[in-house]
Amino acid sequence: MTTFLFVSLPLAGHVHPMAAIAAALRRRGHEVTWAGSESFLRPIVGPQDRIHPIPLRAHRGQSARGLDSHRTRWAGYIVPHARTTRKGIEAAIAEFAPDVMVVDQLAIAGAIAAHAHGLRWVTVATGTMELTRPFRRTLPTVEAWIAARLAEIWTAAGQPGEPPYDLRFSPHGVIALTAGALAGDPADHPSNVALVGPSLAVRAPDPDFPFDWLDPDRRHVLVTMGTLAMDIAKDFYQRVDEALAPLGDRLQAIVIAPDRTLTDPAGHVLVRPRAPVLELLPHLHAVVSHGGHNTVAEALVHGVPLVVAPIKDDQALNAAAVHAAGAGLRVSFDHARPAGLRAAVLRVLDEPSFAASARAEGERLLAGGGAEAAASILLRERSP
Repeated sequence: MTTFLFVSLPLAGHVHPMAAIAAALRRRGHEVTWAGSESFLRPIVGPQDRIHPIPLRAHRGQSARGLDSHRTRWAGYIVPHARTTRKGIEAAIAEFAPDVMVVDQLAIAGAIAAHAHGLRWVTVATGTMELTRPFRRTLPTVEAWIAARLAEIWTAAGQPGEPPYDLRFSPHGVIALTAGALAGDPADHPSNVALVGPSLAVRAPDPDFPFDWLDPDRRHVLVTMGTLAMDIAKDFYQRVDEALAPLGDRLQAIVIAPDRTLTDPAGHVLVRPRAPVLELLPHLHAVVSHGGHNTVAEALVHGVPLVVAPIKDDQALNAAAVHAAGAGLRVSFDHARPAGLRAAVLRVLDEPSFAASARAEGERLLAGGGAEAAASILLRERSP
């Protein structure tokens, strides 16, 4: 039996796919421990895994845009998160003596702790921004600024000199939860990356979701702008609501948004603060999304075309990939008007080529093997 220590940022989009890998390891008879917040992790990872408690450093809001978003993400969240969690991660290492560490690409304290303790560790890249590092070519000063932040975290952890390598990429291996068009140009990947595609797992069902509301004679559209965009997405939700208002005879829409985001939604628009997306996807015909990697990959795996309105980070990369693959359309988060949004939704619903391309891209994503392939890779890291 091998003991694995998982370290992730406390973000659902990061923990869910890593939890699927942990479950695959557990099914093979291995032991999994997490370093993180009990209150955040337990509802996602379930009762089986041990959790070594460390402070929760929550990520709040996403109002910064463009290059400012990258600076605020690093300076305002990733760097402080590393400082807050490092000692707890080291305590987890001391208590459980893991054989292998599995580290979220942006949980930099986990990378430093693994290196400092001489442990074998593998990076898990849950998105494409840090995997492909697009600024290396377009804005090298931004990439240099990120390297300085990594050095800052390294020094704050009491490590000598400069980091011996880019801490976002373990020398023992990188598991990227992407593939196909979403993975970008293979030339931009590190040499030791394995593209396994999305890491999916059965999640706890939502007994409160009214599946009987879905009319089998109408098509179904999911609208979700992610959990971190709630502070800036209200106007976009309003425009989508206006776009869908005249279409009640042909579709129903499920909008994942906080209560009171839409003041007077039509009867064919269901607004819920949360929804069981994986359970819903087999019933869906289109997704309107911000372009978060998990949402896009899950939709494609189910052959569901997308209308993507990217806001920040790798969402623009994902939107471009969806458009290039013919699996959906890109629209402007800031400037798309209701008529244009309506036209985009109707196009992906009515033109069969979009669904066909989504299915083809989904097959490419699934070909990587997902969580089971990731587990196999990790098991090869048990010894030098």
